[in-house]
Amino acid sequence: MKLSQSSLSLLEGTIKKAISKYTCGCEQTIVTDIHLQPNQNSGELSIFDDEDEELANATIEEWMTYEGDDFFENAERILSTLLCNMKHEGYFDKLIILKPFSFVLVDDDKETLAELLLMDDDTLLVNDELLKGLDEELDAFLKDLLEK
Repeated sequence: MKLSQSSLSLLEGTIKKAISKYTCGCEQTIVTDIHLQPNQNSGELSIFDDEDEELANATIEEWMTYEGDDFFENAERILSTLLCNMKHEGYFDKLIILKPFSFVLVDDDKETLAELLLMDDDTLLVNDELLKGLDEELDAFLKDLLEK
C-alpha cells in the first residue's frame, strides 16, 4: 500500500493536532501511550490518549479502497516511518509528557498490535535493521578475544 503525498501530509497534520494538547506551558503530563487506531473499512485514523479520549482523527481515502489482508502491517510501516521522521525533525522535543511514553498501533478492539515509536532519552528500541549482521560481528569479536 502506497499513500499519496496529500494523505501522508494529512496523517502528519493529524498527529500534530493530537500532540498539540501536550505542547502548552502547563506542568508535565503523565501519558504512557498515544494510541493510533486505523480502520480499513472507514479509512479513518483515530488517535487516543490513555483514557480513550480522542485527540484527533482523519479519513485516508487509500485505506478505504485497500483490499489486501496485510492492512495493519502496511499501516504500521507507514505510521512508524512517519513518526520517526517527525521525531528527527524535532516535533516531539517540546512535548510536556513525562518520558518514557510510546506511540502504539491498536486494532478496532484497542488491543496493541505494535509499538511504533518509543520516546525515551535512555532507551533504544532494537529492530531488525539494527540487528543485521550482529551475529557475525559478535562471532568475530569473540574469535579475536579468544586468540589474544
